[in-house]
Amino acid sequence: MVGRRRIREALTDLLLAGPATLAMLVLIFAPALIVGVLSFTDYLFGAPDFNWVGFENYRKLFTDETGRRAVVNTLIYVAVVMPFSIMLSLAAAVGIQSVGRWNVWLANFLRTAYFLPVAATLVAMATVWQMLLHPNLGLVNQVLALVNLPGQEWLSDRSLVLFTLAVIGIWETVGYNLILFLAGLATIPQSLYDAAEIDGANRGWEKFWTVTWPMLGPTTLFVLVVTATRSFRVFETVATLTNGGPGFASDVLVFAMYREGFVYFKAGYSGAITMVFFFFILTLTLTQLRIVERKVHYQ
Repeated sequence: MVGRRRIREALTDLLLAGPATLAMLVLIFAPALIVGVLSFTDYLFGAPDFNWVGFENYRKLFTDETGRRAVVNTLIYVAVVMPFSIMLSLAAAVGIQSVGRWNVWLANFLRTAYFLPVAATLVAMATVWQMLLHPNLGLVNQVLALVNLPGQEWLSDRSLVLFTLAVIGIWETVGYNLILFLAGLATIPQSLYDAAEIDGANRGWEKFWTVTWPMLGPTTLFVLVVTATRSFRVFETVATLTNGGPGFASDVLVFAMYREGFVYFKAGYSGAITMVFFFFILTLTLTQLRIVERKVHYQ
């Protein structure tokens, strides 16, 4: 009797988890394994055969000027977008929560306005940014001219283009992080703030450091991981606005992966870029989990 029950339970588990497990194996793990194998070859899409080249594709990525620039640009982009998008979204979430105590309509309007970049099609929004940043007709340079400041070639200047894309990345990321922080703030009990006031934390800044920030630990950890992933896989804005130019000044890993694989058909080299991209994401995520997890206070 016990044996039959265990068999039924095993069959039930297989029925429930089997399809999802099979889908993960077929759609995620198998393609990842294939890409990993191809990264050690010189395979070209459509070629009848290929040769094993070992770590030659990886060596080329880190020694070739174009490949190295894509790696460095990606790291710079992430280093700019991550901290600023998180700080701005947290500040906006705290501000909207405060506004909501005396004007619910205004708080709802601000939530919608901040979330608009997330809900809108990113390619369409990138096109709008292209118009705003036009060197002659763009609104940004026209506003600068009103205050007697020189206009800039925001998407053509090699020293500015990557940081211009980073600003756009911050703009598109803040709204998503804002919603996450608002959800985290909603779970903090008012009794903790009342207890903090009894202990002498009467100012808003004191309440933030003693109650809000510690209790937002799980949310902040999740936001860090999500923001890191979104920043590393930046593609649409680069493809729409700059195509990696001028002179590869805005080239990033995912765009380089696309260009090498689907424009030049270098599947092996593109696979190596993919594996390096995956390594960066995995390393950063595990580092954040290891460091931040120790300071997280779960409710």
